[in-house]
Parts: sequence; structure tokens; C-alpha cells
Amino acid sequence: MADESSGQEKTEEPTGRRLSEARKKGDVTKSMEVPSAAVLLLGLFTLYATGGYMLEQLLAVLRHYLGHLHTINITPGNMMMITRNSMLQFGLMVGPLMAVVLVTALAANYAQIGVIFTTEKITPSFEKIDPIKGTAKIFSMQTLANTVKSIAKLVIVSYVAYREVMKNMDGLIPLMDQEPYEIMVFYAKVSFWIFLKSALIIALLAALDYAFQRWQFMKKMKMTKQELKEEAKMTEGDPQVKGRIRSIQMEMARKRMMAEVPEADVVITNPTRLAVALRYDSVTMAAPKVVAKGAGVVAQRIKDIARENNVPLVEDKPLAQALFKSVEIDENVPENLFQAVAEVLAYVYKLKKAA
Repeated sequence: MADESSGQEKTEEPTGRRLSEARKKGDVTKSMEVPSAAVLLLGLFTLYATGGYMLEQLLAVLRHYLGHLHTINITPGNMMMITRNSMLQFGLMVGPLMAVVLVTALAANYAQIGVIFTTEKITPSFEKIDPIKGTAKIFSMQTLANTVKSIAKLVIVSYVAYREVMKNMDGLIPLMDQEPYEIMVFYAKVSFWIFLKSALIIALLAALDYAFQRWQFMKKMKMTKQELKEEAKMTEGDPQVKGRIRSIQMEMARKRMMAEVPEADVVITNPTRLAVALRYDSVTMAAPKVVAKGAGVVAQRIKDIARENNVPLVEDKPLAQALFKSVEIDENVPENLFQAVAEVLAYVYKLKKAA
């Protein structure tokens, strides 16, 4: 698929930001088959578990009304009460099943997409009534997939029902000598197995459909390399601007570092390429601290400032290299360099005392 704006192929995986923006617009991975399969399975098991209770309630209602036909006086005044009582009894009878169906449908949708509040999908737009795009949707991959799913479900349910009926065909003839209750139980048993087997197969189709919807959605969300670059600029900033900010920050840090050089006790040099400035106060510091360091031009600038402020320069190539590589600015000298630094400081203090 080519991107219309740039002509580039959408080969890059979508970023988290792109998926988040799509979610805000209501574009998420969702399969309508998942809630249907979940409702069918759990509703069927609930009906199996509460079937006895529902049958008892139904028989009780029938016994009440059929057994009291001669005493129930239906008038315009009590019609509302009789209707209300009947609806209440019916609600108590099917209430558990309806509650399970409702909760299952909500849970199945929530498991797929979570909670989304958006008006993007219902906002009026001329694109939604564009006949060209409407015709394209009719012959789209999504439409083909929906057609295949519908045909597959119809064929599977029909085949399962046929097989189950044929398997129980021998039990149909003896039903002529059975009571209505036994006939109803037989048909309920056959229907249960038809629905159960169909529901399990539909659940498998729902899992495959969700995987297909996920693949199609991720393919739709793919980005071109140019889109990735543009998004990187939006989320992280223009590289040129970031480089400029970085250079300003480095310059400010360098100025702060140079301001510390006049307060240093000694500057250890390489002698030409490196320079490390140390300061030590036995009252407030546990160990000497590196207050400035640099290489090349920065090292030369450190040495110039040190000379201007009468800070001693001591040439010690191994120590300068060790301090430059292992100690950052404002960090204390490590223990393995204590002895070498102490010797330099003792030498500097001896020079200052002689002066």
C-alpha cells in the first residue's frame, strides 16, 4: 500500500503515539464475533444451570393462572395489577440468564477495547456518504471476510444440527408414547448439544476473526519512513533545534566549569592535551574534588585561567589521564588515586609555603 502524500511504502510498524491517536478517534482492534461467541457460550451454560429453576417457575405460573381461572376476575381496574405481577414473575424467571448475557457482552467488549469516549465515529462528514468510497468498501477485504464468516457459520451450524438430529433419530419414534414433559426434555437435550457444539466452533471462528482484525488494523496503522521522521520531530523536537539547545547547554556548563578554575588548588596537565583542576578543603571535603577538566582547546583555556589566577600547574601524564577518564566534574577523587593526588597536593602546598 502506498502512502498518497509521499508515494512511499508503509513498511514501518506503528508507533505508540500513532496507535494512541487512532484510539482517540475510535480506531481499535475489535471483532464483533468475540462478544457473540462469549454470550452464546456463557448464556448456554447459564441456561443449562438454571433450566430447572426456570421450568419450575414457568410451571408455577401456569398452575396459578390455569388453576384459578374461575376465581380470577379480569376487569379494567385490576388488569394493570395482573399484568405487573405476570411481568415480575417472568423477570424473576429469566433474570439470571439476562444478567449473565448483559455482563458477558460488556466484559467481552471491554476486554477488546477497554473504555473509549469519542464522537469521531458519529461526527457528520461528507466522506462517509462518498459513493466512490462506499463502493470501495463493498468490495473491500473486510466485506469479503464478513461474507466468508457468515457463510462459514451458516454451514457449520447447519451441519452440526443435521449430525445431531441424525444421531438421535432413533429416539424420535418412541416419543409418541411419552408424556409431554419427557418429549420436552428430549428436545431440550438435543437442542443443548446442537447449541454447545455450534458455540464452541463459533468461539474458534471468533478467535481467528480477532487475529485477522488485529492483523488488518496493524497493517492499516503502518507508517512510511517519512511519517516516522515527522513524528520524531513532533515528539522529540527538530534535530537541529535539539542540537542547538545541546550546544547552548554545553556552553553554559563550560562557563560554570571555567568559573571554578580560579578556586582550584592545582591543575594537573598531560602536559599539552589534557588538564584537570582539583580543589581540596580538609574542613568541608572528605576527598579532593575535580572542579574542571578538558582536552584540547578546553584544556588550554583551563591552563590559561589557572596562570592568570596563580593556580599551580603540575605536569603528571599518568595521573592526568587517569583523572580525566575515571572522574567526572564535581566528583571526588577515587581511593585508588588518593596517594598520587596527595603527593601532588603536598608538593603544591610546599611550594605555596616556600613562596
